[in-house]
Amino acid sequence: MDLTYDAATAGRLAKVPAVTLGFWIIKILATTLGETGGDAVTMSMDLGYLVGTAIFAVIFAIAVAAQMAAKRFHPFLYWTVIIATTTVGTTLADFVDRSLGIGYLGGSSLLAALLVVSLAAWYRTMGTVSIASIDNKVAETFYWVTILFSQTLGTALGDWMADSTGLGYGGGALVFAAGIAIVAAAYLWTSISRTLLFWIAFVLTRPLGATVGDFLDKPIDHGGLALSRYTASIALAAAIAALVFVLPQRAGDHA
Repeated sequence: MDLTYDAATAGRLAKVPAVTLGFWIIKILATTLGETGGDAVTMSMDLGYLVGTAIFAVIFAIAVAAQMAAKRFHPFLYWTVIIATTTVGTTLADFVDRSLGIGYLGGSSLLAALLVVSLAAWYRTMGTVSIASIDNKVAETFYWVTILFSQTLGTALGDWMADSTGLGYGGGALVFAAGIAIVAAAYLWTSISRTLLFWIAFVLTRPLGATVGDFLDKPIDHGGLALSRYTASIALAAAIAALVFVLPQRAGDHA
């Protein structure tokens, strides 16, 4: 997977943020919000997975259309789309796993296949899947489709790890946190493709956020803290907004 790109050109044209420590902190919070927010609509409001997916799909469509139409990088707009992918990913994964009856492993396998197909089509079309190359509509379209699949896969993986393996939400979160730590170590001390490491980390942050979100709002007898989904979602949204405002947000510099 090629990472070679004109960094100066990418910095002028890209509409995605620089990948920094702040980026990953906000990403994990966004994925956690996606879990609590999705559950708030489908469970607390009792609308069900199909209706919840339809609602968040409309929100995602509006947000990503605004992002695609934008001429430059807007931090709050970008993170709004990310949050939209996490919420629709949560409800869609739950619908696939539970309502369709194929289970967590079946849902994870299906979504993993869709993610691989998306990356393969992107690479075949553009010659790279590096986010440093996202400076045109075609690459941006592939980027958001791939992110949507990765967020949905992450939800299914988180549920599978927490429920099917018996590790619970806390144990599942530790497993995915360890996976992210291994990716970080590989970034610091190996020459493994930075593009490959980015996408692995991007996928792993989603189940980490999913298991943390479930730990916050699931009943105590199910291994959670039984916090209000509404309260948790509002607190997470406020934290994300504060970090986006405080931390430097710029396009380019994607290594």
